[in-house]
Amino acid sequence: MLRPLCTCVFMIAGCSSVPPNSPSIETDAPVAQTALPENAAALPLTALAVQRALDRFETIVNRVKPVAEQSCRNRAPKLNCQFTILLDTRLNQPPNAFQTLEKDDQPVIVFTLSMLLSAQNDDELAFILGHESAHHIQGHLLKKQQNALAGALLFGKLTSLAGGPPITVRTAQDIGTFMGGRTYSKKFELQADALGTQITHAAGYDPVRGATFFRRISDPGNAFFGTHPPNQKRIEMVRNVAARL
Repeated sequence: MLRPLCTCVFMIAGCSSVPPNSPSIETDAPVAQTALPENAAALPLTALAVQRALDRFETIVNRVKPVAEQSCRNRAPKLNCQFTILLDTRLNQPPNAFQTLEKDDQPVIVFTLSMLLSAQNDDELAFILGHESAHHIQGHLLKKQQNALAGALLFGKLTSLAGGPPITVRTAQDIGTFMGGRTYSKKFELQADALGTQITHAAGYDPVRGATFFRRISDPGNAFFGTHPPNQKRIEMVRNVAARL
């Protein structure tokens, strides 16, 4: 179940379903996903722990969201800069956060409840929120979609010129979409880390401390088809940007 933060106030009591006017989330194609350790199975799912996590996150959103929206208006005035923050309260969902778009191009950022409970400090949640906001401000979703389309067209065209049958052309287009969608993905993540660092700092949180969660997640290394850069490289990016603030 997704719970919206209406004017940064959690709708907790008496809410059993998503309100009719809540955004429809396109969860099949998020720009980026920020996941915390898989060993978060032993989360403290007591009512008190959940309430404390919600209260903490409400405070974080109240501080980071206005900064992210102002950064959006300054850097990309043509974008819809009114962020909607949603909380997925399903207990069976792993720690995760992602950014996507509503049909009117309104940016939406979704956190799972287990993400809130997994965070070791407020700086981590603030940095993740800043990072996901940065993806929208820097137009990464549109660029990723454009790269995927370009890859599909290129591979399909090359196969067609080579005389490939229709099924081969379709396979090539699928491969092109896969490869094109990953073009510059690592670059996008580092860009979002850099701008997310600035947003986090401007909101009064410590981005360097917030980025320590990279040490607790699986390191993608330098996989050729990977979508995320090595964790150490991301930590270094945050430190370098923060040192100049």
